[in-house]
Amino acid sequence: MQTTTPAKGVREGSAQKREAILAAARELFLADGVERTSVDAIAASAGVSKRTVYDYYGDKRNLLLAVVEQAVDALGTAVTAAIDANLRGEIEIEAALTRFAQDITSTALGSSDYIALMRLLSTESVNLPELWDKHWSVGEPEDAVAERFAEFDRRGLLVAPDPRLAADHFVALTVSSFANTLGRPIERDEQQTQHLIVEGVRAFLRAYGS
Repeated sequence: MQTTTPAKGVREGSAQKREAILAAARELFLADGVERTSVDAIAASAGVSKRTVYDYYGDKRNLLLAVVEQAVDALGTAVTAAIDANLRGEIEIEAALTRFAQDITSTALGSSDYIALMRLLSTESVNLPELWDKHWSVGEPEDAVAERFAEFDRRGLLVAPDPRLAADHFVALTVSSFANTLGRPIERDEQQTQHLIVEGVRAFLRAYGS
């Protein structure tokens, strides 16, 4: 996971303190909501002074943006790991894509923290719409998937002349099945999850299979 970039105009400071503040803010935002979380509470939980929080992050808005950026970095790391585990070397395309989608939904989207964070985003973005821009602007996971689809097109495993469009369609048919139109994650049991992924991959291959 990448270290969160300091907000413009604030000090970089100790990496340990910065991470402690970010972890405390994340926990309190998820537990109590942003509006009800005070900078004093964040400072106390992180074991630093209120002034240190302001020096490192500027204000609560910057802290919230940093929490979102950290979550997106974690998602990007999970996507990269799933790609390396499932979409490299000699593969059987349907089985590989199914395992890949299963890995993403279980390791990233299936985590309780990520589900809680998405719920936080869907409520706080009404007053801070740039949260969604921040969420999708840091290391777009679809870019990494598109790179592999371009390789599969060259190898004849897929017919994907526009790999990024193919990646968008794949995500829509598999991973996005676990969130509704408001971006709130939908909790499903294991059997439902497996069925949605398998059928989503099959639908994708009906459009892009070689």
